[in-house]
Amino acid sequence: MVVKINENYLKLESSYLFVEVARREAEFQKNHPDADIIKMGIGDVTKPLVPKVVEAFKSAVDEMAEADSFKGYGPEQGYDFLANAIIETDFKPYGVSLDTDEIFISDGAKCDTGNIQELFDLNNKVAVTDPVYTVYVDTNVMAGRTGFMNDDGMYDGLVYLKCNAENDFIPELPEEPVDIIYLCYPNNPTGTTLTKEQLKVFVDYAKENKSVILFDAAYEKFINEDNVPHSIYEIEGAKEVAIEFRSFSKTAGFTGTRCAYTVVPKELKGYTEDGEEQSLNALWNRRQTTKFNGVSYPVQKAAEAALSKEGQEQIKEVIDYYMENAKVIRESLTDLGLQVYGGVSSPYIWVKTPNNMDSWAFFDLLLNEANVIGTPGSGFGPSGEGYLRLTAFNTLENTKEAMDRISKLDF
Repeated sequence: MVVKINENYLKLESSYLFVEVARREAEFQKNHPDADIIKMGIGDVTKPLVPKVVEAFKSAVDEMAEADSFKGYGPEQGYDFLANAIIETDFKPYGVSLDTDEIFISDGAKCDTGNIQELFDLNNKVAVTDPVYTVYVDTNVMAGRTGFMNDDGMYDGLVYLKCNAENDFIPELPEEPVDIIYLCYPNNPTGTTLTKEQLKVFVDYAKENKSVILFDAAYEKFINEDNVPHSIYEIEGAKEVAIEFRSFSKTAGFTGTRCAYTVVPKELKGYTEDGEEQSLNALWNRRQTTKFNGVSYPVQKAAEAALSKEGQEQIKEVIDYYMENAKVIRESLTDLGLQVYGGVSSPYIWVKTPNNMDSWAFFDLLLNEANVIGTPGSGFGPSGEGYLRLTAFNTLENTKEAMDRISKLDF
């Protein structure tokens, strides 16, 4: 007998996108040790935790040092104090009512969007937007829900909903029936948004077809447009068809602190092979209590502080800072004659490469000639070819310097 591997992993055509970006960066830095590289590729924040969060974090750590306030294992789903703060701050202002047992605190939206597919049968037909956040695709490949990648860069068995300039980055409904639809808005990587009316089209489709929408709203705090919903649950009937993912990473600077949450409404149902209704809330609860021990108490207290009035005011200043960077990038590249999308309600700017240059060639040009790192659009799917993603998560000084360097390039 020999140990057999999960051969679905062998279907993955390349390493995780950002691993390849890091490899090229490291190779360039090794060959050019004095180069001052400005990183605008991976979506990692650069501003520190705000004072209100740090204060709560430290206080919670002090509690852990005293016998009478020490906390051991907490509830796998998260503490009610944080769930209540989430409901009051993130949903009630938009007319959305939720119960605490519909909120599941976790250590990251990346983990949750990857793990959620465990609830669903392998025979479900899955649709993703194209371009797409790679975790949605890769985790379904790993699970065995797809075939191999075809020559067009698409995995056999997945349904791709094209999003590019030709359709104003508004995905059309799938042409064939699908069971699961991944949507991310504000979108990563394109930085574009959907209006309530455009999102309602997908909710109505899901209700009609008994499908489930997996809605990644990790960037909702960056929304600056009145007609763009902050939660899919602002759409009537969405609780019957949608799971929503949120994160403190980009909004409150928790990329290294790790805290997020997933909303699974009790109205949401899945079905057995025999057509029997099952609560997806109950299934996710069982999954989390079996495979997850919860987020640490100090981190959850820090997250609660992030949702306080003072915390929100401090965090808004940070978000406004990043969005000023986005404005600088968007306007600078537009002035250079490039086609630029996003950066209005998102920290991501999606740039059409000049002169039909392919994505990795443009990446290499920026790295080698301007010492600026972006993320090649082709790494997000075939419709990302010919684009490059830049992030606003840097200092204003670096952002302006990067734009100055790029302005001197000969495209």
